[in-house]
Amino acid sequence: MILFSQDLPRAAAFYARLGFTETFRVPTEGEPIHLDLALDGYKLGIASVASTRDDHGLDPVPEGQRAAVILWTDDTTAAFAELTASGAPALASPHKWLDRLLIAWTADPDGNPIQIVQHL
Repeated sequence: MILFSQDLPRAAAFYARLGFTETFRVPTEGEPIHLDLALDGYKLGIASVASTRDDHGLDPVPEGQRAAVILWTDDTTAAFAELTASGAPALASPHKWLDRLLIAWTADPDGNPIQIVQHL
């Protein structure tokens, strides 16, 4: 999955706080136009809107709920509290779903929803 961002360094810093590490960068030095990140085998790409338009001729939608990032945790309530305390929006507080999952929703700086989920 590749997310589009108007501010790639800001998006990268947000995902780094979640524990993602950089695995690929273009260009290799300076401000990136594309990054690949990984967390426990989960891979995520982030591309700049400008580069996607200029280099590839696409017209990405730079904000809103276009895709969701799903992150599993052992403690949804604590992860949600930590993210919202650091400025991420609270889209939906932790709640039971299907009587077997605890789910909360927040979003990254570009508005992509992030579901934080755990087994009950």
